[in-house]
Amino acid sequence: MPVKKQSTKKEKLASVNPSGKKEISFFEQVYEVARQIPRGRVTSYGAIASCLGTKLSARMVGWAMNGAGKVKPKVPAHRVVNRNGMLSGKHHFGEPNKMQKLLEKEGVKVKNDTVEDFEKKFWNPAEALF
Repeated sequence: MPVKKQSTKKEKLASVNPSGKKEISFFEQVYEVARQIPRGRVTSYGAIASCLGTKLSARMVGWAMNGAGKVKPKVPAHRVVNRNGMLSGKHHFGEPNKMQKLLEKEGVKVKNDTVEDFEKKFWNPAEALF
């Protein structure tokens, strides 16, 4: 009687997050972190990437922020800037200076497309969330 070979193909185990969601995407993780940024504070693409354990994925965080305008619940993408405090994503907000206006409405001063007192306004998700 021939012996039936068992398949060596491994099935991927589904991960479950504390929220109960299965297989949360990288973009969804980025949005969850961005929603935690307090009003009047900013963080960087790299800080979010590092917080998620993928410190070399700052550009992917930028892509996520680019699509954040269509996501519900809302994502405060205006609070995410580059590592120097520059409003590098400002052209994705439609109207001119909208990103700056949103930040200034929250008390964040912007001069020459850069957050003033960036070090004081910087919110580090790795420290705040873990």
